[in-house]
Amino acid sequence: MRPSHVEVDLEAIRNNVASIAAAVAPASVCAVVKADGYGHGDVPAAEMAMEGGAEWLAVALVEEGIRLRESGMSAPILLLSEPTPEEAPLVVEWNLVPTVYRHSFLEVLDGCVGSQAPLPVHLKVDTGMHRVGAAPADGLELALAIEENSAFELQGAWTHFAVAEEDTQYTQTQIRRFDDFVADLAEHGVEPPILHAANTAGGLLFPEARYSMVRAGLGIYGLRPAPHVAPDVGLRPAMRVVSAVSYIRRYPAATRPSYGRRRALPAAANVATVPIGYADGVSRRLSSVGGVVLIRGREYPYAGTVTMDQILVDVGDDPVEVGDEVVVMGVQGAAAVSADRWAEWMDTINYEVVCNFGPRLPRFYRRGCVV
Repeated sequence: MRPSHVEVDLEAIRNNVASIAAAVAPASVCAVVKADGYGHGDVPAAEMAMEGGAEWLAVALVEEGIRLRESGMSAPILLLSEPTPEEAPLVVEWNLVPTVYRHSFLEVLDGCVGSQAPLPVHLKVDTGMHRVGAAPADGLELALAIEENSAFELQGAWTHFAVAEEDTQYTQTQIRRFDDFVADLAEHGVEPPILHAANTAGGLLFPEARYSMVRAGLGIYGLRPAPHVAPDVGLRPAMRVVSAVSYIRRYPAATRPSYGRRRALPAAANVATVPIGYADGVSRRLSSVGGVVLIRGREYPYAGTVTMDQILVDVGDDPVEVGDEVVVMGVQGAAAVSADRWAEWMDTINYEVVCNFGPRLPRFYRRGCVV
């Protein structure tokens, strides 16, 4: 087996959830474990989140919710978007809590509930994200329809912030729109017991947005939506991406390793081959924008283009050997190559970085920091 893998610190996830829960209390925490737990593994992340004090889980897809149920998870599981009509029976069968924002989907659910009535549902209203969710006026009509139907319980109402980590004014506008919507519901005698709006950034930056529950996603994995987001709340990244040196060869100055011969070695150097590549989530761009890896606690640059299965690293004259651990992302001793640095290099966000490490990389789970 090749040495390339992902290491996940389960204790970090548990402690991150506990830190967020303490920061947003008395609101409860809904741990978002969609997309295979942002690449960390959905079931282990969910288990650690519950240990850390989360009371709810959230997923994007019905099959994600089913996988959690099959693993033995009994916590409430919220579907963050309406599934397809064909999946409605599975929502009921597997005791998932659907988000609704269209009458058409509510009608499909109505035909599936049967003896399990009333089915808890959460109504999503669009306050400015403009992705999915009912317009406030339509949401009021939908809420009244839910209240009048004995097949359903309007357990929750929610919205989603578009720019909580970067635009205070717009986020406050969204909060006001949601407050107005909740007030309109109350005027019509509708008072859902659970209200939620905030993601990690919203929950940590806007106390007024915590309502009954905060949906924490990125933060539970120890990552911040932006560097300024509550630095006093202790979060520790849970992921390391690791491989090992498989081959070393010395080349003269001006040698151009790898596909495309894009870059010449600035001096004679030992070049280490590492068996991990873009098929595993290591972007080809890293070799042209200044990316580095860690070996023996030191940073070394990529030497030439990242390939599908391997990368090349310029280790100069240093005593690097075959078998030495290579940290592609994460901590090694006192050094670190963080997901935030990757995001800066590639002009993207840390969410995408961790989600891109694919299934070719086995996940190994540990309790406690790996160095």
